[in-house]
Amino acid sequence: MCYTISMSTTVKSSQFWKDLAEDLKDPEFLREYVRESVRIATIDQLVNALDDAREAAGLSKAELARAISAEPAVVRRLFSAGHVNPTLGTLAEVAAALGMRITLEPLNKTDREKVTEPLLEGRTPNTRALAKHVTAMREGKQEPALSK
Repeated sequence: MCYTISMSTTVKSSQFWKDLAEDLKDPEFLREYVRESVRIATIDQLVNALDDAREAAGLSKAELARAISAEPAVVRRLFSAGHVNPTLGTLAEVAAALGMRITLEPLNKTDREKVTEPLLEGRTPNTRALAKHVTAMREGKQEPALSK
């Protein structure tokens, strides 16, 4: 019985990737999927880094909220909610209160090929590889790499 469940999950997972790869052949869907995946991965990385810095500084969420003149619930949601969409202004304020700032960094050559080129062109030669790459970014399984 466990084998059947495992096999069923594998088949469903395989079908998911097949369907997603097919959907990514549509240029508008591809662009939206990549944009959202990169947005989610970037926000998650920033929020997690800020929360790590807050903990390292020994600040409570309430103390950090006070420092940026925000309601404690705002900071609690930022660091506790599964799906957050903070403004860049809020992230910059939190970073400043932690002695940091938000900066841009270039993607490495591989990420530019797998993310930037499909965004600009609206297509990719390997939609399944693109789907897996941006999904890994969303799930935090891949660290964004700097250009070398």
